[in-house]
Amino acid sequence: MSRRGWILFFTVGLLWGIPYLLIKVAVEELSAPTIVFSRVVIGSLILIPIAIHRGSLKGALSNMRHVFPYALAEMVGPWILITAAEQKITSGLAGLLVATVPIWSTILASLNGDKTVWQHKRLLGMLIGFIGIVLVVGIESVTGNNSFVAIAMILFASSLYAYAVIRVQKKIPHVDGISINGVAMVITALVYLPFVIANHPATMPSAKVLASVTALGLFPTAMAFILFFILIKEIGPARGSLVTYLNTAFAILLGVILLGEPLTLGIALGLPLVLIGSYFASRRPQTTSL
Repeated sequence: MSRRGWILFFTVGLLWGIPYLLIKVAVEELSAPTIVFSRVVIGSLILIPIAIHRGSLKGALSNMRHVFPYALAEMVGPWILITAAEQKITSGLAGLLVATVPIWSTILASLNGDKTVWQHKRLLGMLIGFIGIVLVVGIESVTGNNSFVAIAMILFASSLYAYAVIRVQKKIPHVDGISINGVAMVITALVYLPFVIANHPATMPSAKVLASVTALGLFPTAMAFILFFILIKEIGPARGSLVTYLNTAFAILLGVILLGEPLTLGIALGLPLVLIGSYFASRRPQTTSL
């Protein structure tokens, strides 16, 4: 990987590792719908003009039958689930649980006829990953450190993430990703607008919370998507997908360092197993050419 590729890789990993920290700060004063609405409005104001400049917006709009369900599974559902869950669990644990996306992707791919899933290394990866999940969920729930319901919400959000990506890759791989995500953010904003109007904050949020929401919209919501597609062109989708594991490490470290969150036994035992399991579960067997 080139120096530029490494810089992009670590930058995207950091940007997608910080939303859990920012959400944790924002939920102290704002409702989950308000946070989701705010981040997608900011994100769409950045991505839509870029899509228009690139002349790719029409492609996304003409494929709304696929973009709309993508928006539901990638943003509308997961972002409200994760944001609401972080009222009950730590930001580091949220980041760890989202690292199960490759495992869910592998399971869904198998249901769609992908026979490479049954390759022994991928099966071993799924087994290791699920052992990690069981350890995290079991220890965190039994010890009372985190809410079982909140953990389940994020695991469900992770499965929705996996479905969204598979659907887009299968149905509209030719459509520009920035356009797809820009339109998806507009759809998400429209879905949550009535909830924001009905439950708007009674008082002006603090400067800390406003800064967190603004950063949430600018960096992990908008900039990370832009840089991720550049990264994919630089190093390819296979290696680019490994950024998921870096996200998790950043999420946990930032939570511990900046928010003073505890590095619990469940996270300490489950983290390496989830990361190792996700890595092997998402690896396709290499093919050789004659």
